[in-house]
Amino acid sequence: MEVVLRPVHDSDLPVFFRLLNDPEALRMAAFTPPDPADRAAFDTHWKKVLASTAVTRTVLGDGDVIGNAAVYGEPGEREVTYWIDRAYWGRGLATAALRALITEVPERPLYARAAADNAGSLRVLGKCGFRVTARARGFAQARGAEIEELVLTLDA
Repeated sequence: MEVVLRPVHDSDLPVFFRLLNDPEALRMAAFTPPDPADRAAFDTHWKKVLASTAVTRTVLGDGDVIGNAAVYGEPGEREVTYWIDRAYWGRGLATAALRALITEVPERPLYARAAADNAGSLRVLGKCGFRVTARARGFAQARGAEIEELVLTLDA
């Protein structure tokens, strides 16, 4: 499957909202909005994201919207994030999308965060050159509990 990144179109947002409300994906991501089903909050969030300096991309798989990826934050503290439709997990598409994104955004370091038990995301980040540099604990909305989180860094 060919993975391509492109700017986010308004027509992508309903797909992103559907993906955000997949219970298994929410549990894996762990650090999610308080109420992922709140469409007004979702729309407000995306309006803010699209007006920011974040590099936000829609992930296409063979031309279909399968997720999103972004680099956001202040210079020197920028983080990556991505969300891929669960139907496409395990095929290397998240890795391809993240590689394309970090090629598009050459500044370093870049950071990422993942629940310590999110083996899939940690594998994607590792394949893209990120290395665990810190451990933290944070409240995971999707799990309703404080959990361990790993901080990863991609250096030059």
